[in-house]
Amino acid sequence: MKGLTLGPGDFCINIRGGAHRLEHPAADKELRTALAWLRQSPSLSKIFGEAIQSSVDYVLDGARTGRFDLASPLVDSDERRTVGTKLQYHLLDALGLPKLRSPDTLINDVPVDIKGTVGENWSIPREGQCELCILVKINVAGDKHSAWLMRTHRAWLHGGQGNRDQKRGVIVDALRKYAVPLYPETAMSRNPLRLLDAAGVAAVFDPYAGLVIRLTALFTRLPNTMFPRQVIETVGFQLADPLRRARQAKEAIRQAGFELLVETWVEEREKAKRLGFELPKGAWVAVPLNRSYRG
Repeated sequence: MKGLTLGPGDFCINIRGGAHRLEHPAADKELRTALAWLRQSPSLSKIFGEAIQSSVDYVLDGARTGRFDLASPLVDSDERRTVGTKLQYHLLDALGLPKLRSPDTLINDVPVDIKGTVGENWSIPREGQCELCILVKINVAGDKHSAWLMRTHRAWLHGGQGNRDQKRGVIVDALRKYAVPLYPETAMSRNPLRLLDAAGVAAVFDPYAGLVIRLTALFTRLPNTMFPRQVIETVGFQLADPLRRARQAKEAIRQAGFELLVETWVEEREKAKRLGFELPKGAWVAVPLNRSYRG
C-alpha cells in the first residue's frame, strides 16, 4: 500500500487539475466549523451507534430473513457493503441534517460527504476527493465502531488506477495524522439475540416449535434484557402478527417465574421504569416475579 509522502505545506492536485496547498486539520476553517457543530452533541457516539445499528437491521431484514448477526455466513459481502451505503441516510436523519445529491449534506453551510465501511478502508469517489468526509468504520469482528472527520485530499489517498470510477482508499498514515476522531472507539449496540448461546439460538429458532414456545424461551433465557420490537419480528420471521403471539406468551412466561412488560401499555411502561428500565417505543422486557412484585 502506498505510503504518505505529502503533508501540510505541500501541494495537492484535485480532480479538475487545480493545485491547492495541504493544510493541517487545525488550520482548515471548514473542517473546524463542521467539527464544532458535530461536537455540540454530548452523545455523538450514541447517535452514530444507533444509526449504524439501524443500517445493520435494515440490511439484515430480520422480519423477512430471521437474520440478526452481520458476521453470520448467511450474510454475503455485498450485503455488508450495503450497510455503509444505507448508513448515510440513517445518520443524516439522526443528526437532523439535509440529504443532498452531491455533497451528501451541508453542516453549517460546509459541504460534507459521509462514507461508511465494514472493512478496513473506505472507497472515496472522485467527487469526494479533496473534500470533507465523515468516515465511519464498523468493526464487525470486534463489535465496535468509530468515526473521523477528514479532508480526503487526493495526496492522502491511494489507488484509482484501473478503477473506472477512480475511487480511492485512505492512506493509513494519513488517517492517523490528519483525520480528527469524532469520538473514542465505541462498542456497538448489540442485538439481544446475539446474547444467546448455541442452545438458546436453537430453542428460539426451533422450526418445530410454535412461536409462543419460542418466544417464551427467548424471554426466560434473557431476563432483564430490553427487546426492541424488531427482535420479536425476527424470531417470528415470515409469520403473521408475531407481536400478538408475544402477548399470548405472557401467561407461559409468568408460569416460568417472570412478568413480561411492554412499553405499549402505560401501566407496564411505568412499572418497568420503577424497576429501572427506560423502555424505548415498542420494547419488551421480562423481569423475575420476585423483583416485579417490588415494583
